[in-house]
Amino acid sequence: MRSDIFRFARAGLLLCALAVMAAPGAAEPAHGIAMYGDPALPPDFVSLPYANPDAPKGGQVVTGNVGGFDSLNPFILRGTAPWQLASLTHESLMGRSMDEPFSLYGLLAESVETGPNRDWVEFTLREGARFSDGSPVTVEDVIWSYRELGTNGHPRYRGFWQKIADIAKTGPRSLRLTFNEEDRELALLAGLRPILQKAQWQGRDISEAGIEDIPLGTGPYVVESYDIDRSVVLRRNPEYWGKNLAFRRGTNNFDEIRIEFYGDDTVLKEAFKAGLISYVREFNADAWANQYDFPALERGEIVKSEVPHQKPSGMTGFVMNTRRAPLDDWRVREALITAFNFEYINDTLTGGRQPRITSYFSNSELAMDHGPATGRVRELLTPFADTLLPGALEGYALPVSDGTARNRRNIRAAMALLNAAGWTVQDGRLANAEGQPLELTVLLQQDGLIGQATAMMDIYARALERLGITLTTQMTDKAQYAEREAQYDFDLTLMRRSLSLSPGNEQMFYWGSQGVNQPGSRNLMGMVSPAAEAMITHMLQARDRAEFVAATRALDRVLTTGRYVIPIHQYSVGRIAHKSQLKYPSDHLPIYGDGIGFLPEVWWYEAD
Repeated sequence: MRSDIFRFARAGLLLCALAVMAAPGAAEPAHGIAMYGDPALPPDFVSLPYANPDAPKGGQVVTGNVGGFDSLNPFILRGTAPWQLASLTHESLMGRSMDEPFSLYGLLAESVETGPNRDWVEFTLREGARFSDGSPVTVEDVIWSYRELGTNGHPRYRGFWQKIADIAKTGPRSLRLTFNEEDRELALLAGLRPILQKAQWQGRDISEAGIEDIPLGTGPYVVESYDIDRSVVLRRNPEYWGKNLAFRRGTNNFDEIRIEFYGDDTVLKEAFKAGLISYVREFNADAWANQYDFPALERGEIVKSEVPHQKPSGMTGFVMNTRRAPLDDWRVREALITAFNFEYINDTLTGGRQPRITSYFSNSELAMDHGPATGRVRELLTPFADTLLPGALEGYALPVSDGTARNRRNIRAAMALLNAAGWTVQDGRLANAEGQPLELTVLLQQDGLIGQATAMMDIYARALERLGITLTTQMTDKAQYAEREAQYDFDLTLMRRSLSLSPGNEQMFYWGSQGVNQPGSRNLMGMVSPAAEAMITHMLQARDRAEFVAATRALDRVLTTGRYVIPIHQYSVGRIAHKSQLKYPSDHLPIYGDGIGFLPEVWWYEAD
């Protein structure tokens, strides 16, 4: 009897142990996390596959920005900060590999753990993680950063904070975030929030920070000096805590990164030719082919490098603000798209060398098919059939012109759409029933595409004149543009949205109705689409890649047939002209190509 009792007791203990091992949420800490499946690199990886672990350290790289700056805090809405600061001076708990659709590896955190449903995620900090002043990164710093940026930081951080049900310390170096909705991506996004030092902002309002209030970071570079609207100098921190991490091996190789600011792209290019900056990115294929023949290149002092990628085209074009009439009428937007003679403009400005964007995710497996919606894509869209615009289910493709300057067929089609929307020619001008003329303003800022954008609008304005529409171009400096864009003070403006192979929560920030009346959102077109929001939600809840792809293709249909943007060129290859001393690992390029995390992070200086 006694032996039976012990036998039963042992069996019971064994069952309890197995139950604990199989209990929901009993996950194991890991070195990385992926959106689906496991990350590609093992725990003992030596370096990121697109970095050269033996790259030499040293040298200087000088880059050029167009415009100016009045802030060195890229985490708040106030002011304009150099875009490079966020990735070079600050870090997050996890770091992203640019060679995988969406995989993260430990950076400030040594491990990540999440439940089977990803309704929570837990991070354990590295013991040696330090801010640039030498102080340790603590759990309190992390929790404060999430809360502060989520409430007082830039609007891009607030959506994520609203999805956190609880954030709590679970150990001396660990914390757990619990989410209030089903969304597989949240566990990854949690690893990508910038971490700031709580003590620096004690009793101060970070949202009102001035230019002298430079946030302390943990990154490999620190701001050494600055001259407002002229330059910022970043110095590689010799005491950088993470210099021996596998994730950092072969990266951040320059001793100094200097950012010079120029009034426009033409002046910047001339500075490059004169040897004042180290590299430029060229977005015009015709200029790349015909205008890089100056002496320094012929002497071999300048090298032209092309960096292909596998990411979606994203959307670059002239976005229409549907908050304003008559752009709230899809027929007017379709007419404006139809009148935009891309084939002629492309031939005139780029020699026809750059293909057009055909949808938001074109050039990837996430792109919509241009015929009728079928299969799972159709199933996802059908419940919203009454709210979808023509073409979403039936099939849609951008209008194509005959390539001539007159573009007669498309001009006639555009006029028919405008007439159907209630606009007719009155005394040589297109006007509505109240006699109000159709007059539009396109707002442009000075940046790398300004030359092309201005030239496009000059040609476009002449086409619209034939319809009786007046198009006026307004040019502003970067600060004025940022303010007007944040307040949606435009009819049309140039928009660029880089999209990844793993679109997620940022899509709601780009296209969600919450941003329609929220200043500073990325929903520039002011779109309100229950179908788009439902597709984004489905993307975030998808349990496998196939369902994710179907939902993204459905979203692409909703966006494209919404006629919100006049698309222009896609950039299927990055074009960088640079000094010959600048090298990069050309034998293994990341699938994201020349994106953030490539130049200057994995390049190095090598004296001739």
